[in-house]
Amino acid sequence: MNAIKDYKIRVPKAMSINWIGFYTLYKKEILRFLNVWIQTVFSPIVTLVLFLAVFTVALGLNRNNVLGHDYGVFILPGLICMQILQNAFANTSSSLMIAKIQGNIVDILYPPLSAMEVTCAMLLGAITRGLIIGLFSILVMIPFAHIPIYNIFIIILFALLGSSMLACLGFITGLWAQKFDNMATITNFIVVPLSFLSGTFYSIQNLHSVFYFISHVNPFFYAIDGFRYGFLGQADGSVILGFFYLTFINLALWVICYILFKKGYRIKS
Repeated sequence: MNAIKDYKIRVPKAMSINWIGFYTLYKKEILRFLNVWIQTVFSPIVTLVLFLAVFTVALGLNRNNVLGHDYGVFILPGLICMQILQNAFANTSSSLMIAKIQGNIVDILYPPLSAMEVTCAMLLGAITRGLIIGLFSILVMIPFAHIPIYNIFIIILFALLGSSMLACLGFITGLWAQKFDNMATITNFIVVPLSFLSGTFYSIQNLHSVFYFISHVNPFFYAIDGFRYGFLGQADGSVILGFFYLTFINLALWVICYILFKKGYRIKS
């Protein structure tokens, strides 16, 4: 009888999740960028408006319809998605980079949080920032442009896939970079070029065969093309192929993020 009373169901440590710690770190990531909302939320929307103004005012009058829509309507979903991707990347990369430089990286290393909990909390924080930027961008554009919505589920799906992919890339960059110059290298030579070569401002159907092939290898293209398809109902490529391609890349990047953080890559002496 005593043996029965003393018996306790033990949950293996590997299966237990510190939900309080996970939520606290996630909340910290959200508050971190909301506390400087002018830089992290307002500034991307201003950039979006400027891009739209330049390409529609300077070029729009001389451009034919693209995918059956006015040029301004065509580029708007791509511009919104580009802001989602770039801000998701900026969130994780800057969070880790600043923590390493200021020396408070220990704040996420010492608490009783597993590598999976830390990785997922930080990635979800970056995804949330990207989605907030996307939502506010759409709301700001409604009074100025007619934005058709073909399928809201596809819009959310590709916003999640794209922001998750860039959040992972930013996480890896934040671990690897030792100074802001390193982080700027990834931004200037990988993130920005892939963003501009993703069909955001043009239809890839008009590209030369070599560049047409390169565009189909670029994961940014599938994120923006799928996101645009959710608005316009028209796509440059295969939305189904893009879904599986981005899902595979996301799974691979999430695993890399987890392994690098678990090993303490460039954050543990």
